[in-house]
Amino acid sequence: MTEEKTVKLAVNGGISFGAKLTSKQLLILAAYMKEEDEIELTTFQQLYVDIPESRLDEAVQAFEGAGLECYPVGNYVKSLRTCNFCKGELEEGMPIAKELNRRIAGKPVPFTLKPAYTGCPTACGEPLVNDIGVIKRHNDRYDLYVGGKAKGLDAKTAELFAAELTEGELYGMVDFLIDTYAANGKKREQFGKFVRRYGLENLREEVSTVL
Repeated sequence: MTEEKTVKLAVNGGISFGAKLTSKQLLILAAYMKEEDEIELTTFQQLYVDIPESRLDEAVQAFEGAGLECYPVGNYVKSLRTCNFCKGELEEGMPIAKELNRRIAGKPVPFTLKPAYTGCPTACGEPLVNDIGVIKRHNDRYDLYVGGKAKGLDAKTAELFAAELTEGELYGMVDFLIDTYAANGKKREQFGKFVRRYGLENLREEVSTVL
């Protein structure tokens, strides 16, 4: 008998106070797995689960019903990596992180893009070593960084793209960056390499004309 094809699904518990799962969520995940199946825990606060193709829609509905969020795996914008919001939901801007994630997670791009958000300059969410990083300042303004890379011999810290942004400006700039990358990036070109090829100043000039 031919083994049924599976689809890899990225799952997490959404944006909250830390990367946590409830026992109910773990049981729901286990219901769609065989005893010998494994769950892969990624560095980006996601679990990779292989779901039989014929049960994919059913599984997604069950997972979301248990409060899990599901994302495609591959050349897409990853779900937003965040800090643990240790000072509270409103003070560290959890609603902004949730909205940012809703706007960008799962968008198709030339190569996997990793965004990160942190609610204060301590930067526990590691925004400076990811493709797009957001740091909330004390005055409800946001600094936006681009082009960070955590791994490899060419690892580097992200560069400041824009400072002291309002909530609306932040959403607009991140949308612009991802849309520009999707339209102009080469196949499997990492976001940081795209930024260097396209030009940081060119991106700044172009975004100023659309916002």
